[in-house]
Amino acid sequence: MNRTEPQIDSSPETLLEIYYTMLLSRRIEERLAVLYKQGKLLGGVFSGIGQEAICVGTAFDLNPDDFVMPVHRDVGVCLARGVSPRRLLAQIMGKATGFSRGKSDYLHGGEPELGVYGSTSMVASGFPVAAGAALAFKLQLSNRVAVTYCGEGATSRGDFHEALNFAGVQRLPAIFIVENNLYAYSTPVGEQYAIENVGDRGPGYGMPGRVVSGNDLLAVRQTMAEAVLRARQWLGPTLIECKTYRWHGHSEHDSASYRQSEEYLEWKSRDPIPRFEVYLREKGALNDELAQRTLAEAEAEAQDAEQFALNSPDPAPEEADKEVFSFET
Repeated sequence: MNRTEPQIDSSPETLLEIYYTMLLSRRIEERLAVLYKQGKLLGGVFSGIGQEAICVGTAFDLNPDDFVMPVHRDVGVCLARGVSPRRLLAQIMGKATGFSRGKSDYLHGGEPELGVYGSTSMVASGFPVAAGAALAFKLQLSNRVAVTYCGEGATSRGDFHEALNFAGVQRLPAIFIVENNLYAYSTPVGEQYAIENVGDRGPGYGMPGRVVSGNDLLAVRQTMAEAVLRARQWLGPTLIECKTYRWHGHSEHDSASYRQSEEYLEWKSRDPIPRFEVYLREKGALNDELAQRTLAEAEAEAQDAEQFALNSPDPAPEEADKEVFSFET
């Protein structure tokens, strides 16, 4: 008999692991901003600082064999799935020890062994891919789910709508997550679409559309658990819109001068990490000593990953044509 309510692990040990993952994600991304300015990274850096509750809250409870396709602000998704911080930093720095051995940046890197599949720079292009994975799971009579992400700007692209339509018609075990951080580069949401919530589009494609605070870890985790349960019970896909804010510019070269300082300060006061800390303290799972120790551990692991990547070898020129495939017609 199908359960009607998701079962969520709220043990102190699990909650502290989630807390640590959020801290580690934040510290890694803070270091990435510095490394970019030092010229030690290849390609752009697209910060997810301020969005950790979305990344960790949606990915932490998935099964090891589920399919996940994160995008450019989703360091926390990778960490929640068990990706090594060392490998992640090496990938971002274009080192031979990264996922793709220096052949691409982290926009396109993944760890298939951990169910993490690399996306492309064309955000929302992963939506049809995730729908395809979900179709495969349905045909295999598997209870696996496919999860993918995009920003609110990408919801204007055709592949976003095509994927939702196909998934709704086929009742696929897919979950589509929109990280709505209010700006598609410099374009505010009011110039992107004429509705209040992206999640309102879900019913039009035959699926629930959930709208949740992306800065509330508990709300994100609960909403995701309900969507996962729905998918595993063959009830169809879910569209989840997580409302949040992008602390940094579109990328580290963008000063975000098009934003008002009051707006930025207001949203920064809603930082998801201190918000979760309040819950942990009231629950009795966290105190000052443990908080300091957890932060120090996250700092140490981030520094270790950075040093590993900096000391890793660059890709060898003679390897440039290896693992590159061509097909003749």
